[in-house]
Amino acid sequence: MADPSSYRPKPGQIPDSPGVYRFRDEHRRVIYVGKAKSLRQRLANYFQDLANLHPRTRTMVTTAASVEWTVVSTEVEALQLEYSWIKEYDPRFNVKYRDDKSYPYLAVTMNEEFPRVQVMRGQKKKGVRYFGPYTHAWAIRDTVDLLLRVFPVRTCSTGVFKNAARTGRPCLLGYIGKCSAPCVDRVTPDEHRELADEFCDFMTGRTGTYIRRLEKEMQAAAEEMEYERAGRLRDDIEALKKAMEKSAVVLADATDADLIALAEDELEAAVQIFHVRGGRVRGQRGWVTDKVEAVTSGDLVEHALQQLYGEESGDAVPKEVLVPALPEPVEPIQAWLTERRGSIVSLRIPQRGDKKALMETVHRNAQQALVLHKTRRASDLTTRSRALEEIAEALDLGGAPLRIECYDISHLQGDDVVASMVVFEDGLARKSEYRRFQIKGFEGQDDVRSMHEVITRRFKRYLAAQEKSADWSDAELDDETEQEMRLTEDDGRPKKFAYPPQLVVVDGGQPQVAAAKRALDELGIDDIAVCGLAKRLEEVWVPDEDDPVVLPRTSEGLYLLQRVRDEAHRFAITYQRTKRAKRFRAGPLDDVPGLGDARKQALIKHFGSVKRLRSATIDQICEVPGIGRKTAETIVAAFALAAPAAPAVNTATGEIMEDDDQTDHHTEDSAADRAQDQATDPAPDARTGEEPVGASEERRGQEP
Repeated sequence: MADPSSYRPKPGQIPDSPGVYRFRDEHRRVIYVGKAKSLRQRLANYFQDLANLHPRTRTMVTTAASVEWTVVSTEVEALQLEYSWIKEYDPRFNVKYRDDKSYPYLAVTMNEEFPRVQVMRGQKKKGVRYFGPYTHAWAIRDTVDLLLRVFPVRTCSTGVFKNAARTGRPCLLGYIGKCSAPCVDRVTPDEHRELADEFCDFMTGRTGTYIRRLEKEMQAAAEEMEYERAGRLRDDIEALKKAMEKSAVVLADATDADLIALAEDELEAAVQIFHVRGGRVRGQRGWVTDKVEAVTSGDLVEHALQQLYGEESGDAVPKEVLVPALPEPVEPIQAWLTERRGSIVSLRIPQRGDKKALMETVHRNAQQALVLHKTRRASDLTTRSRALEEIAEALDLGGAPLRIECYDISHLQGDDVVASMVVFEDGLARKSEYRRFQIKGFEGQDDVRSMHEVITRRFKRYLAAQEKSADWSDAELDDETEQEMRLTEDDGRPKKFAYPPQLVVVDGGQPQVAAAKRALDELGIDDIAVCGLAKRLEEVWVPDEDDPVVLPRTSEGLYLLQRVRDEAHRFAITYQRTKRAKRFRAGPLDDVPGLGDARKQALIKHFGSVKRLRSATIDQICEVPGIGRKTAETIVAAFALAAPAAPAVNTATGEIMEDDDQTDHHTEDSAADRAQDQATDPAPDARTGEEPVGASEERRGQEP
């Protein structure tokens, strides 16, 4: 625990001007980002008697080891810089709203030749129009099913669309009139895009125009005694009205506004947002956050606005935003919203009428969300804190293990031996810091030896990073080199393995724990605790002890260790299966150095199958664009060394399939699959064998 007076700036060093400040811990990791109208006055609040500080503010300043600041010209610039740094550094002590789910949107892919209507989640894409968010995906599908009668826009995937175009037969929706079937040229691209534009206009609230138009067409058809057409138009009008009924009118003046409401207690706060377009509720979402310092309702509103509109622009930012409390001061955030929209945005508290009544409804939703969140065991801050305290007490640690790393070994009968490292901070998974290892120090099955190798490699990198950091601080560098080192160190994200855990957990019993402890001792590391969790009886093993530590079955600490162990096992076995699948798909061409997937596909396309390529001469292979004589000789040599493939057998009939039939498409698909795998899975470090895992692992989530 650090003493804030040890890094307090000297009097007169802090400027009395707007700016953004950052607190860093002893490992140079950014743990808090804040902004201030006056940096001098704001930072002075942190360096006072600890007894006067909010408990979590006290934890933050005692965890920090340094503070730094950046001066800006205006409060709006400070707001923008604070938002960008929070997104970049992800500081653990900042207010961060957590979605309780990934909300689905109704999306129209206007960036495609034939726009498609579909349900989308996650990151928004450029050129796609989004409507929502909705609480449930089925609500989107019900609405779309009603609107396709009037706006028969394409909803099929790219594969289905191409297959229909190839066969000349539309899908079922094309036959029943719920798709205009652009795949078989029933409509032109321009006509289909016009349908998509009308669909988007209807979703934005311009409903009266289409209903009145359809009513006129229905009356004209009836007068001309085209009763079947009039009946279809009548059904279309009913479908539109039914779709409109799904989002009831809440504001009679057809207002476009977002309403934000808060429900909070001493520890946490929940926020609910209603998106009202054309006077109707078009979307709803909610977040929950831990109150990491003494923040007001206005501060919580400001953080919510940053998260809500930080990546938005234009019409995605409404003309009016209604809130329960105004940030202090309100001018910078209002100017920031106006800049993002491109026109004036009104930020105010509703005082009377329909808007105040609707705000009360949003507030009730926020209260219910907070109560629901409190009942969820894994997300309860109090429960997580109790779990960490129980682990610290059971293992006789000096303090709660705020960062826990867990390691697991996975293999299949000694083949494709890999290891995983998962990270939990404050009791929650930190997937951006997960790592994967290939065991390369030996071959065969030996979990104890594998664990020793992984722990050694991981903490060797930690010691190397510490040594390099010390060398930089003692060396005399020129301005350019010093700036480069400073930028590398100030990126807010420690280099791989530069941030040590307080507790290392291994999946296994006494032998694995002893191997991990021996690896740390050999490296001279004595300030990191080690334990193991055995699967059979869920016993916790510690080094140099003959008997395990037995935690009660109802213990929150045991529950947390189990979650950490299970996550490490899931992550390891997923990686091991991926490697095994790649090995099974490997062929003779994979052993040719310098032959990438593009040239592999070019070879298969030129010869038609692997069998014909195997029988080709060097001169014939040289005819393929991009293949030189040396590469052709290597390919021929690789086929000569490879064993011939066994013939494929049709399991239904027992018939032996011709080699050409099975290889024409299979090999090309394999090359494409390998190219996709290489694009999504980062290559292992050539020196250490570990593989970084970033956002792609977060998106994958749990193993299917």
